[in-house]
Amino acid sequence: MITVRRADERGHFDFGWLDTYHTFSFGDYYDPRQQGFRSLRVINEDRVHPGRGFPTHPHRDMEIITYILSGALEHRDSLGTGSVIRPGEVQRMSAGTGVTHSEANPSTTEPVHLLQIWLLPRERGIRPSYEQKAFADEEKRGRLRLVASADGRDGSVRIHQDAGLHAALLAPGQEVTHRLAPERAAWVQVARGAVTLNGQPFGQSDGAAVSEEAELVIAGVEPSEILLFDLA
Repeated sequence: MITVRRADERGHFDFGWLDTYHTFSFGDYYDPRQQGFRSLRVINEDRVHPGRGFPTHPHRDMEIITYILSGALEHRDSLGTGSVIRPGEVQRMSAGTGVTHSEANPSTTEPVHLLQIWLLPRERGIRPSYEQKAFADEEKRGRLRLVASADGRDGSVRIHQDAGLHAALLAPGQEVTHRLAPERAAWVQVARGAVTLNGQPFGQSDGAAVSEEAELVIAGVEPSEILLFDLA
């Protein structure tokens, strides 16, 4: 079963410095039918204006992944981490018992376009931690590259949840296939471009909850970037 979440059905706010779309209920956007999917709790598509950003704020008991589509994002946190995240890099912050952080666009001229992703952790009260890794485009062209997993295999960042996040870059006509183990589900998010998922058309920023499907076949219709979450 594939349940479609169209881009234009998401929650949307434009705060001037931040233009944001919420796939699931978040902040002032509430939809009782959209409370997440399995352990996946948040997919926010954010565009932050030059020189602006999220001031220091707290989190706890959440696995937070930042995926940059264009531009750059400067990160600082109470763990002592200071870094800049760019396209091709994946940031993972485990909030655990509590962490404060800020995220800002360091450019004075270019906006930053990113996906902010939250997953519920497998257990509460873990020690907060941070990880950031780069994945070259060549590793994602025409294939699903694992970028986050519970065990950090294949050089992926480690998340404290039974979930795997894959990224792929697809040319028109190019296909990737992913098999789901029994009882597992998937979420597919089109970060850019247009694809088909098991023959169904999906455009930029569309998403889909997938359950009771043994195999997913994703084909590029135009140059595309997709994320696939394999969820317990």
